[in-house]
Amino acid sequence: MADIRLARPDDLDGILEVGRQTWPPTYVPLVGEEYVRTGLARWWTPEGTNPSLNDGRVWVAEVGGRIVGMAMYGIADRVAEVWKLYVLPDFQGQGIGRALLTSVIEAIRDTVDQIVLAHMDGNVSAREFFERMGFVETHRETDQLGGPDNVWMALRRW
Repeated sequence: MADIRLARPDDLDGILEVGRQTWPPTYVPLVGEEYVRTGLARWWTPEGTNPSLNDGRVWVAEVGGRIVGMAMYGIADRVAEVWKLYVLPDFQGQGIGRALLTSVIEAIRDTVDQIVLAHMDGNVSAREFFERMGFVETHRETDQLGGPDNVWMALRRW
């Protein structure tokens, strides 16, 4: 099983590698290679990751010294938004995503009133995972890059 812990600044390269390895198999079938290239360039960068990393809002899953999964969130007005939750393809189905999300929920449950997240419409495995974790759909929004709608979900009150 993976060790789940708060990320450290020296985990940055491993965190970014999770994005580079998970985005193509996850999103190319749904939205194509150009969307994936644009998304990686926009959201999987040191500049986009370091603020959360430095604020203690990134969790990682580590196996044998390798980062194999990550979760990142932000909090505003007592609402936590899980921005990223990814596990390397070879490590999926082993409970790592559940452990990462549970770690985030436990870390913030006393400081927020709600936890929300979004997945891309058509990403059936993500939707089923989040539903198993207790999230319910609340609304949909148009995707910033022109992909399918973002399906927003909220965790039922814990």
